[in-house]
Amino acid sequence: MPKLFSAAMVFGLALCMPLIGQETTPEEQIRRLQSQVDTLRWQLDQVRKIADDNQFFLRLSDVAEVDKVILTGKPNPRERERYGISNDRHPIRIYCYTFVPKKIDKNKKHPAVVLTHGGVHGDFGTYHVHMVREMMERGYIVIAPEYRGSTGYGRGMYENIDYGGLENDDVVTCRDWAVAELPIDPKKVAAVGWSHGGMISLMIGFDHPEKFACIYAGVPVSDLLTRLGYHEQSYTAEFAARYHIGKPPVDAVDEYRRRSPIWNVHKLKIPLMVTSSTNDRDVNVVEVEQLITHLKAAGKNFESHIEKDAPGGHSWDRIDTTFARKARIRMYDFLKKHLGQ
Repeated sequence: MPKLFSAAMVFGLALCMPLIGQETTPEEQIRRLQSQVDTLRWQLDQVRKIADDNQFFLRLSDVAEVDKVILTGKPNPRERERYGISNDRHPIRIYCYTFVPKKIDKNKKHPAVVLTHGGVHGDFGTYHVHMVREMMERGYIVIAPEYRGSTGYGRGMYENIDYGGLENDDVVTCRDWAVAELPIDPKKVAAVGWSHGGMISLMIGFDHPEKFACIYAGVPVSDLLTRLGYHEQSYTAEFAARYHIGKPPVDAVDEYRRRSPIWNVHKLKIPLMVTSSTNDRDVNVVEVEQLITHLKAAGKNFESHIEKDAPGGHSWDRIDTTFARKARIRMYDFLKKHLGQ
């Protein structure tokens, strides 16, 4: 027997202990083990998140004041009523990272970036550290929402997901809190995101032009109907889950359309830049091409760039390569134009 065990192994053994000596059928044992493994999954997910959070402080504390706050978002209408407390009386908890450059004068107002992570289920992990550092160097305050459906907070948060719906409101809630509490110029806030985060940035910019100065959407999910048409069946099944949209596209075309940027382009009133790459194996370039086509048809002014088979595919302008760093200059030039620095 080895002398050392990982925390996960010890915890797993502890979970199994109640089975020893009990007279249960194999079927009951399997059901109990499945339940315990499921519980362990969510607990390890939270442990991973705590470890990753610590990395933000370790890796950015030289240039930023790093914090993580707990806010409340709109209630989840799908939750069960408990103790006679209806859902409309029970706003959910959401989380938000804040990164304030140490070099700025806090007696003045400064531009900010609402940097929204991707998904479907994802989180604002230290994958973003290098970009946050670049934004600190440029004097931007960065707000990074952990909207409903984000991972790292247990099963409840995960199953609160409302893809293309209330998660957008969560991001706006974080923006509003930050404007009220931090030295941010409310007229100089950019909505920035990639992939699903790009989709959210589009939607919040479309719906709240008075709250954002511009939108940068990298490889954005743009049309759920098209997307679920070219993705594998397991992806469609995830959206049709009980705690998710609840129906496949064939049974809810209007609902999927309501949540898709291309069917909302008529609302665009602020500057927009859209980017993609032709070799994206996650958000196929056809979605971004459709978005561009719809924007043009609606007579909107915007900027776009589609790279030819960029190294890195879906992550082509987010990774640490020289190519990616140079590509991000395009984004920073766009932000400087509309945020004033």
